[in-house]
Amino acid sequence: MPAKIGIIAGTGFYDLPGVDSATQAELETNYGRALVTNGRLDGVDIAFLTRHGVNHSVPPHRINYRANIKAMKDLQVSAIVAINVVGGIDPTLTPGDISLIDDFVDFTSNRESTFFDGTGPEGVQHIDMTNVYDKNLQALLLESATSQGIKLATGGIYAGFNGPRFETPAEIRFARLAGATVVGMTGCPEAPLARELGIPFSSIALVVNPAAGLSEDEITMAAITTALESGKSKVLKVIVGALPNLAKRYV
Repeated sequence: MPAKIGIIAGTGFYDLPGVDSATQAELETNYGRALVTNGRLDGVDIAFLTRHGVNHSVPPHRINYRANIKAMKDLQVSAIVAINVVGGIDPTLTPGDISLIDDFVDFTSNRESTFFDGTGPEGVQHIDMTNVYDKNLQALLLESATSQGIKLATGGIYAGFNGPRFETPAEIRFARLAGATVVGMTGCPEAPLARELGIPFSSIALVVNPAAGLSEDEITMAAITTALESGKSKVLKVIVGALPNLAKRYV
């Protein structure tokens, strides 16, 4: 059976250009429904899911993360590459930059964050989170970026907050104390849920604004949209460039 690569994206990524034989399906899982587009991208089978819906109608705290990840499992994806649109905490990351994520700090609350809550046949399970983001996936994405002359930072630490409001300067200072380099609203519990189901997972973070308190300017959607447009193509080029090798590695 050929490899299928899952791609999950959020703000600004509502479809994938260049997908052949695209078909959209609403999958029913034990945790609810997930809308997935199946097709082929650069000759590789992919399953694409946009977290917020095609019209950005689902806020971060209402995304059904468990249904999304379980749908990917049911589709038998070999690996998942996530795109997370973020604010930059590390001052070396500026709008339009992209970074691989190595770890996360979860400041979210009231989210369904595990498949092993004791209600299913598996009972309560305690899953190691030492390597949530797959090292081999990261290496192939970095190789793709390097071969195309695209700067892809490494060592990113993701701070997850509920949203949909942006964080306060005090919250950003708190996240910085925890070592976070970027901040977003959708990376948690997405990454650990994939880990629980044994799906190799990676994340490319696209920085679209300095986090609150790190600039004299307020955060505006106009500025975010501008940064999205400048960085979006880089993210997609890295992923598309890596797909053939991902398909070979994750069969």
